Amino acid sequence: MLARAQVDEALWDKVLGRFSFAMRLDPPERAKLREMAILFLHEKQISAAGGLELDLEMKLCIAVQACILVLNLGLDSYESWVEIIVYPDEFVSRHEVHTDAGVVEMDESPYAGQAWLRGPVILSWADVAHAGDTDGVNVVIHEFAHKLDMLNGDANGYPPLHAGMDRAAWAQTFSAAYESFCRDVDAGRDTEIDPYAAESPGEFFAVLSEAFFELPEVVQQVYPQVYRQLSQYYRQDPASRELPRAWRLRAGG
Repeated sequence: MLARAQVDEALWDKVLGRFSFAMRLDPPERAKLREMAILFLHEKQISAAGGLELDLEMKLCIAVQACILVLNLGLDSYESWVEIIVYPDEFVSRHEVHTDAGVVEMDESPYAGQAWLRGPVILSWADVAHAGDTDGVNVVIHEFAHKLDMLNGDANGYPPLHAGMDRAAWAQTFSAAYESFCRDVDAGRDTEIDPYAAESPGEFFAVLSEAFFELPEVVQQVYPQVYRQLSQYYRQDPASRELPRAWRLRAGG
């Protein structure tokens, strides 16, 4: 199948060049990511909504970002669902929510992305198109981290861990970091991680996953134990990969 579905070299280089995390990869890793992205496009159905027109470059952008999470885990991590829906901009997904008080309300909030348990990933192209910089904000990585988290149920920040990983160590590390982060946000202190991470443990895991790939040195410095857990989980060590000089200058480094 890979031989029949090759991507034009110029297009691949253009897409890869948009993402700082991809620029950190060595040649064998880039080749692996390319094969995985092609398989991802073969296995997933990416549909446009709201009048958006999708082309191969746009689909590749989504595939590259989704596949970086599972580069050393395999596409089987995404095998239980097939659909990705892409809107031009933020979208409203009307659905019922149960409040802590037991009241059922209709959620009509605008979203940049959503991941449904046993359902699709929904994305705003406007937000996807602005991903890739070294700002730690990446809606595709965020939603696909939720999908990994959902492999054992709701997105609660406790995905199924690999053999040899310590569940208690994961829980203790993430709980302590989350509580500390929430205290900083509640106190109005500036954080180098997106404050949205304080919404819930599930959002903390997804936001820290964004930063792990886009701002690995920041995560390693601010939350070293979280970084070690994420490195074990994703089986990657992005902080050890050198960011090209041009990207370092863009990031002010």
